[in-house]
Amino acid sequence: MTLETSEAVLSIKDLHAVVAETGREILKGLNLEIAPGEVHVIMGPNGSGKSTLANVIAGNPTYEVNKGQIFLSGDEITHYPADVRAKKGIFLAFQQPEEIPGVPLSQFLRQAMSERQASPVSVLEVRVQLQEWLKQLNLDPSFAERQLNTGFSGGEKKRNEILQMAALSPDLAILDETDSGLDIDGLKVVVEGINIIKGSNPDIAILIVTHYANILKDIEVNKVHIFTDGKIVETGDKNLASLVEKSGYAKWLTP
Repeated sequence: MTLETSEAVLSIKDLHAVVAETGREILKGLNLEIAPGEVHVIMGPNGSGKSTLANVIAGNPTYEVNKGQIFLSGDEITHYPADVRAKKGIFLAFQQPEEIPGVPLSQFLRQAMSERQASPVSVLEVRVQLQEWLKQLNLDPSFAERQLNTGFSGGEKKRNEILQMAALSPDLAILDETDSGLDIDGLKVVVEGINIIKGSNPDIAILIVTHYANILKDIEVNKVHIFTDGKIVETGDKNLASLVEKSGYAKWLTP
């Protein structure tokens, strides 16, 4: 199905989703649109469904959509598996990236880039692109040959996610609490990386899920959404994030 009237990269209509194993509803009627080049932010208390939303958009089979629709650049992807969504241009940076011993990052990215481009990518091409992105992102060149996240610190894993995001050039990047556990230097690297990627790919749509306003200080943000009880309850600009940081979520929580 194609949503011809929308130019949004991501369009979500009345989305309801449950935990597949138990049927417990977590998303309860969500509507969201992100246009090309926009950065949107989801903030909300623990347990509100923020990370569930990120996983549902990416196609995590732990969750099941029982009502509503998800569109990517006009094409309905509501029930597409995760690998198809990734090929179509969705990238999810995980809260806790998995360690995969025995798989060099360069090998992983070669496979992922080949799938994304629907054609084989040579070893030389991957190495050239990786070295260029490592340089631009100010990351250690040894990243390219290290095993995927194996032995990485928490900060290195998050930096690695930004590197993958740059190399795969997605249409929609979802950053699920990428700032969690980062020190000041690590946060700076991630923020600079996001801005560099946006500079090279101006049409990329980005959805940032976070608890904190710090990551937003040096990023141009179009909209901030407050998320409670499985749905968006208020939308504003970056000032809304500052308000949350000062006052918390009490005003949006149902007594």
